[in-house]
Parts: sequence; structure tokens; C-alpha cells
Amino acid sequence: MKNPKFVTGEFYHVYNRGIDHRKIFSNTNDLQRFYKSMDEFNTTLPIGSIYEASFLDPAILSKRKRKRLVKFIAYCLNPNHYHFILQQVTDGGISEFMKRLGGGYTWYFNHKNKRNGYLFQGIFKAKHINSNEYLLHLSAYVNLNDNVHKLGGATAKLNKSSRDEYVGKIEEDFCEKGIILEQFKNKHEYMEFAKSSLVDILEKKQRDRELNNLLLE
Repeated sequence: MKNPKFVTGEFYHVYNRGIDHRKIFSNTNDLQRFYKSMDEFNTTLPIGSIYEASFLDPAILSKRKRKRLVKFIAYCLNPNHYHFILQQVTDGGISEFMKRLGGGYTWYFNHKNKRNGYLFQGIFKAKHINSNEYLLHLSAYVNLNDNVHKLGGATAKLNKSSRDEYVGKIEEDFCEKGIILEQFKNKHEYMEFAKSSLVDILEKKQRDRELNNLLLE
């Protein structure tokens, strides 16, 4: 599937998984490193490694963060894949951001684990979000993605999503939540919508799976 042309101001569902379905996060340190990369590499200004950036003056880092390539609307990080809802805010922003993120994290992961080669399953995949309804339902799917995969036990520790931001469990403004939450009376109403939407999405996925199985018989 060929990615769409990325238009500044538009919203996109961006996702990828580990090659051969392998884990891309071995532990919580990997998860936090990837999350930090989502922030550090999201700048129009040149950047080296995250290690090099750690020595920069805070004022320089703050300036970088004012010049974004993309805006995050929602995200989820799972043991072997991720989903983002992104708005491109700079021409070429999504492609540049994803190149930095994928390349930087692969270098870190390979160096740490003394391995070579690809970590992700080819270039990232993207779909244009062409309606508000699509945006709302996709936000539910992304924010509640751990429920989709029924993550539990040790695996649940290798999951991080923007849900905690949306429900106010953590005081963080990583995501631009307004475009979603302003359409609801409060955060509780949004989460009720998200849970209901997720049920519908999963039921549709099951029907589609059953239909495909029938067609193959």
C-alpha cells in the first residue's frame, strides 16, 4: 500500500510494527527512549543524537520544540507496534519526522543489543483521516489499543498511550487533545464514547474476519 501525499494541516493515521512481528521494546527503558524520541526529533531545526541533545542549553531545546514538524493528536506504543494520529504542521513534516524517529530508534536499539539490520517492517504506513467521524473513532481505537490486544501482566508494562492524558490521569500536554475533547461535555463523556466506539470497531473487525474466512473456504 502506497502512502498518501502528506498535506500540511491534514490529519493522518501513521503506524508500523517490528519486522517479522518482533518486539521493538524489550523493556520499559526502550519504551521511554522511544517516547522521548517522539518529542526530541519533532523539530524543524537540525538535531544530532538524543545523547548530544542532553548537553544543550534548556533555552535551545525550548526553541527547538516551538518549531514542530507534526502535532500529536493521540498515540499508543505496544510491545511490537505503534499507532499515531498526526497533523502535519510543516511541509514535508511527517516524512522527515518519521525518518528521524525510525532511524534514531533503530540505531539505539541495534547498538544496545549488538545487532544489525532493520528493526521495523519497511517504511511506516499512513492513511489520510478524511472526516471528523473517522478522527473521533480512530482516537478511540488508538487511546484504548491495549484493550484491543488484551495486554496484561509483564506485557502491559510495555504499553504507553495518550489515554492517561485524555482522562486527566497525568498532567501532560504532549498531545493536542482539544480537537477531540472540545466535541464532548467533559473527559468522562469522551471516554464513554471511546469505549462504545471500540466495541463497534472490534465487532466490525470480527465480522470482516469471518467473511474473509468464508470466502476462503
